[in-house]
Amino acid sequence: MVRMSVLADALKTIYNAEKRGKRQVILRPSSKVIIKFLQAMQQHGYIGEFEIIDDHRSNKIVVELIGRVNKCGVISPRFDVTLGEIEKWVVNLLPSRQFGMILLSTTYGIMTHEEARRKKTGGKILGFFY
Repeated sequence: MVRMSVLADALKTIYNAEKRGKRQVILRPSSKVIIKFLQAMQQHGYIGEFEIIDDHRSNKIVVELIGRVNKCGVISPRFDVTLGEIEKWVVNLLPSRQFGMILLSTTYGIMTHEEARRKKTGGKILGFFY
C-alpha cells in the first residue's frame, strides 16, 4: 500500500490509539511536519512526551497519550487561508471557541490559528486537533 500522506497516517494512528485507550503509540515514518504538529499538541496539553527513535531508515516516534485527544485530522488539500478566513475555518472545524486548534503552515513556520492571528498572517491549512 502506498502512503499518500505521512501526516494523515500519523494523526489517524494517534486518534485510533486514543479511542482504544492506549497509553502510548508508535508513529512511523517520521517527518519534520509530524514533529512540529506533535510539538503544538504537546504545548497545548493534548499529548504527553514524545521520543524520536533513530532506526537508520525514516525514524519512529513514540508518543505518550494522556487521554485528551477527542479528534485530530488533516485537511487535504492544503487550502490557502487568509487572515480573514481563519474564523470561518475555526467555526467549521472546531466544536467551540474555547478549545481545539487548527494548524497552519505560514511563512513564519507551522503555528496554531491563534498565533497566526496575533502575527497577522495567513497560510496553508495543515490540520486540526481537539
